[in-house]
Amino acid sequence: MWPSDRAEAPDGGNQLRGRTALVTGGAVRVGRAISLALARVGARVVIHYNSSVTEAATAVEEIRAAGGVAEAQVADLRRIEEVERLVETAGQPFGPVDILVNNASVFPSAPLLDVDPDLWEETIAVNLRAPFFLTRGFGRAMKERGGGVIVNMADLAGLQSWSGYAAHAISKAGLVHLTRIAARALAPEVRVVAIAPGTILPPEELDEDQVQELADRAPLRRIGAPSDAVEALMYLLRADFVTGEVLVVDGGRMLK
Repeated sequence: MWPSDRAEAPDGGNQLRGRTALVTGGAVRVGRAISLALARVGARVVIHYNSSVTEAATAVEEIRAAGGVAEAQVADLRRIEEVERLVETAGQPFGPVDILVNNASVFPSAPLLDVDPDLWEETIAVNLRAPFFLTRGFGRAMKERGGGVIVNMADLAGLQSWSGYAAHAISKAGLVHLTRIAARALAPEVRVVAIAPGTILPPEELDEDQVQELADRAPLRRIGAPSDAVEALMYLLRADFVTGEVLVVDGGRMLK
């Protein structure tokens, strides 16, 4: 569903052209790939960042150099007042947000017994609380305008019991359920969906053997690329009869 106040694309076939998209954590890694891909199909992209100042500026420059439209906005998603400010300001450059991609995330490695209050609070704040209040804020506005799509970047950890990443896994499980709750609450005007990637970009500290070990966990025997997450996103943005679903993109790893 899309708001009826936006003009149809000149080619009549690109639903995303001229839409305003906010991508949290949109300056680096998979978020950057998503930001660039949305710009390529004609969306006006607001790239959220926290500490990635240089990367955000570079992404905006790349989009503009290719003829696209982009701005960067800073917010510390650990702070609820900055989340609320982002809801208020993200639509100022290009108009109301039609597409929200809750991509920003932290990925602390710590089993249950090693999770202290500070790690817990930061993980839940970034991975779950911020998406909840961004979904609530933008979802309300989308519903009032008559349409929009929210995509939550979940994780296999939210569907499996990754004991070495306890806080992260719990936060992503919450994000999966937020997707389903919000899909019901915001229907029929707004669709809410999620993507659960497997190993798309492995942690930078892993060596070649460790990356291969991750690849071998999937039946396809390889890790994915940011383009795999982008293709899933593009499908979900255009799939008008899909809501509340979690699309797993993992090379078959869930099968094991």
